[in-house]
Amino acid sequence: MPSLNVSFSDEEMEGVRAAAAAEGKSLKQYLHDLGVREMHRKRFVAGSTAWADRLRGEFDTAFPEEVPPSRRGDDGAAAA
Repeated sequence: MPSLNVSFSDEEMEGVRAAAAAEGKSLKQYLHDLGVREMHRKRFVAGSTAWADRLRGEFDTAFPEEVPPSRRGDDGAAAA
């Protein structure tokens, strides 16, 4: 199984140890989970962005007052 050596300053290591202890995990488990959690976060953000992009037109039609001025197609001029 691949592994990784990571260097930390003394101050950084103190913070990482405290964070691992706060979650009740070993340093090894904490750092493993941190990497996996970040991978899942990126997948979630990508999926959420794709979902929002698919529904943007429908939302803009239903709530035109929520469309940002930069996307209104009227050069940002607000109707008075």
